[in-house]
Amino acid sequence: DRIDFYSKYLYMVKPKMGLGVVGSFRTQFTDGYDYNETPIVKTSAFFAPAYLTIAPGLDWQPCADFSLFVSPISARWTFVSQGNIALAPDYGLDSGKTSRFEAGAYLSANYKKEIFKNVTYKGRLDLYSNYLSNPQNIDVFWTNLFGLKVNKWLTVTYSFDLIYDDD
Repeated sequence: DRIDFYSKYLYMVKPKMGLGVVGSFRTQFTDGYDYNETPIVKTSAFFAPAYLTIAPGLDWQPCADFSLFVSPISARWTFVSQGNIALAPDYGLDSGKTSRFEAGAYLSANYKKEIFKNVTYKGRLDLYSNYLSNPQNIDVFWTNLFGLKVNKWLTVTYSFDLIYDDD
């Protein structure tokens, strides 16, 4: 149910150090609901919310399994589609607005490792601090993916995501 596009362009200045830019876009395919409410309440939808981050910075790759990208100044936009404008306040947007701009610091740590034969772990931790509003409150997006290769045609995956956004 998730669209998560992450792209990194680097110019290597040393064997393990590079200058570059990260572009990240996240949203979802289908509607989300709160089933604890009566009647059931829609909480999210396609492009409600959507996040776009552009971050120039420094990338450090001490080994083949790990990389750390740090950007002291980056831009992030939060979008809510016009058809779901009622959800805007739930995602930190002013009522009636379809987008919100933030400027802040961005960090992305990526790790990929074969744990056992045919079992891999891939994780990404993205942290964002908005300089314009409550910079001490750090937004967290942490995705974890475990893959088990059953045979050459079939891989079973388990994914766990943790998301915290102060606003």
